[in-house]
Amino acid sequence: MIPDTIETTYGALAHSAGQWPERPWLNILPETAGIYDIAAGELTYGAAKAEIDGLSEALKAAGYVAGQRVMLLMENRPAFFLWWMACNALGISVVPVNPDLRAAELTYMIGHAEPVLAIVLSARVEEMQTAADEAGIAMPVIAPGDPLPTPRGDSAIALRDGGGTNAEAAMLYTSGTTGQPKGCILTNEYFLEAGRWYANAGGLCALDTSGERMITPLPIFHMNAMAYSLMAMIAVGGCLTVLDRFHPRSWWASVRESGATCLHYLGVMPSMLMGAELSGADHQDKVKFGFGAGVDPKLHAAFEERFGFPLVEAWAMTETGAGAVICANQLPRRVGESCLGRLDGDIEAKIVDDEGREIDGPGELLVRHAGDDPRKGFFAAYFKNEAATDEAWEGGWFHTGDIVRREPDGSFFFVDRKKNVIRRSGENIAAVEVESILARHPAIASVAVAAVPDAVRGDEVFACIVPKGEAGPQLAQEITAWCLTQLAYYKAPGYIAFVEALPVTATQKIQRAALKSLAATLLDDPATADTRQMKKRTAA
Repeated sequence: MIPDTIETTYGALAHSAGQWPERPWLNILPETAGIYDIAAGELTYGAAKAEIDGLSEALKAAGYVAGQRVMLLMENRPAFFLWWMACNALGISVVPVNPDLRAAELTYMIGHAEPVLAIVLSARVEEMQTAADEAGIAMPVIAPGDPLPTPRGDSAIALRDGGGTNAEAAMLYTSGTTGQPKGCILTNEYFLEAGRWYANAGGLCALDTSGERMITPLPIFHMNAMAYSLMAMIAVGGCLTVLDRFHPRSWWASVRESGATCLHYLGVMPSMLMGAELSGADHQDKVKFGFGAGVDPKLHAAFEERFGFPLVEAWAMTETGAGAVICANQLPRRVGESCLGRLDGDIEAKIVDDEGREIDGPGELLVRHAGDDPRKGFFAAYFKNEAATDEAWEGGWFHTGDIVRREPDGSFFFVDRKKNVIRRSGENIAAVEVESILARHPAIASVAVAAVPDAVRGDEVFACIVPKGEAGPQLAQEITAWCLTQLAYYKAPGYIAFVEALPVTATQKIQRAALKSLAATLLDDPATADTRQMKKRTAA
């Protein structure tokens, strides 16, 4: 477990390395190694710490200091964790980069975060350097293994009042509802509390210190893998296997090969796995539980019966961290009901209507940490956006933007999202961000984007476009192809419908409810272009 005296993520890793130097910390399966062209095998806590200390010394010798930010674009390679810990040892914050981001997104992120260095895949160095130049940020870009350049300038903007647990450890970007993504400042405390929460959660997702092994296909530039998976394993001296992504056909072989005692999932995964043919190897004897969110209620019980372990649903956000987690890890269970679980003693929550009156729902979920510090374990702030931070914490409660309901036994159930966010295969997509990019296309007069249901991915992006001239299937494909050069592939429209006008208010604002109804109606219209097959991951 992580002692209360530990103040940094590096300190937690070093503590576990001292306790269990010969235990494996990271495991790279042959399939993943082949895809990334790296060595397969396990990296022990002791060996990892030695490598991390070497990287940290190199950063220090090159002139990097506490309070600076370093961008990391490494996909799901274990090197990400080594560089993160090396930076953390010096008080340097990291900015993880989604490898699916493209030109406009990278330029914005660099200009907003103001990093002093980027360490990226060799195939992305030129692209990242171009984005930095366009953003006007003097940031050298190197590939892992390249000599470390001297920082350009003296920037230490990540320094906050106090150090240790209060110091910025990372800044993660989350899709906003009113424009560009917001940078969430995450402190050492944020990550330490995530590890402690998981290690002490108990119930169906109990962990011990005998040598747990976790496998996840989720992206390590998100808080799930970065905060919960990694920090949980560090807390209990366990081993983490990270795949490059979810491979349905080889998933169970990877689970068995990793020796996993637990795994992480998103709702799209159980749906795909249940669609596979029955096999005598379906039942997983070693796996104690799966931890995640979004399983199809109709498949929940059938999945557990077929594969032999519980899927433990939970709720949290990048902003809440472990400060406010709702988890269905205790008995009795509500399987197949989209139940998020009940509150534990460390979280306070209430449901309010549009006027702020407390109800049992459906209404917006407001949360805070119990005790003297309501923000304990939460994000520290939105960088360069004090107004948004204050708005999120209005009245001393964090406003989640999620609509839930609560039953008399205290169980919470997810209903819908209040925010104008599309959630596709676990990725949050801000409709406004997609609209702002599409609006730049010369053939588009006006555009609005909404979510439509997708049987596999949860949501899909539907664009209603008022064209400037003649429009048809060819133009829809041209627009999608162009959008794929500007945004991450998953944000591009999966459907495009050309319309004469958009539903707007008297002040020309999009009527979001009417737009969602329009998109649902147009989904089955033969004239609507289905461009989903064009949306493919192209990251190097």
